[in-house]
This record gives sequence, C-alpha cells and structure tokens, in this order.
Amino acid sequence: MHLRSFGLALAVTIAALAACDTGPTPAVPADVAAPPADAAVTKSGLASKVITAGTGTVHPTTSDTVTVHYSGWTTDSQMFDSSVRRGEPTRFGLTQVIPGWTEGLQLMVVGETRRLWIPEALAYRGQDGRPQGMLVFDVELIAIE
Repeated sequence: MHLRSFGLALAVTIAALAACDTGPTPAVPADVAAPPADAAVTKSGLASKVITAGTGTVHPTTSDTVTVHYSGWTTDSQMFDSSVRRGEPTRFGLTQVIPGWTEGLQLMVVGETRRLWIPEALAYRGQDGRPQGMLVFDVELIAIE
C-alpha cells in the first residue's frame, strides 16, 4: 500500500510539474536586483512601479477576492513561481497572501500590471522552504470580486 501511495503521489507531482510549462516563460526583469530610482516606496518598504496602466478606477480592498496573472523572482534572477508559465491565472482573497501582495494589490486597478519589490519582512520572513530575501513580482490585476 505504501508503494502504491508513493507511486500515485509521484504521478501527481510529475503531472503538476508538466502543467507548469504550458505557457510562455516570462523574461527576467532587468531591474530584478533592486528597485529603480523611479519606483514608488511605501512606509512599509514595499517598492512598486506601474508597467502597464490599467483601465479600471476601483482598487481592491482586503475584503475582496482578486484574479491575477503573476511571475515571481528572487533578486538573483531565479523565477520561483509563475501563473503565466502555468498558463492559468490564479484567484485568491487579499488576506490569503503575503503582506507585500496584500499591500501592493491595493495600489492597483483592473488591467494594470505592476512590478513589486517585496522586502523579506513583507514576504516569507525567512520561512524554511520558501524563497528568501527580497522578492520581485510582476502582477497583472485581471478582476476584483
């Protein structure tokens, strides 16, 4: 029974990894190592820059659910996650993610793509098994519910 469970888990893992490559691999941002001088910085230390202006006028709040496409890198240019590469946007409540995402998404409107430089204190705070240090995300806000 144990080997059967392991085999099923391995098959699911392989299928999940294969699904990670259905979309294009986004290019590493040229400014991934540090926020540029023209990035806006909040009191918490979150830096951001609008890459593509949005068409909406409403900003999400912490009680909202959003649909986004995103890609995330460490400052040494290693992509660690991407809904773009998976070929499917993701949906979540704003309180279900790291604090830097909660704060950064509230700055956005639908249709906007924004680059976020999230300091470790607003990211995974050194948790084992998670990306370490400042993280960089390109986030496209698709919908607010």
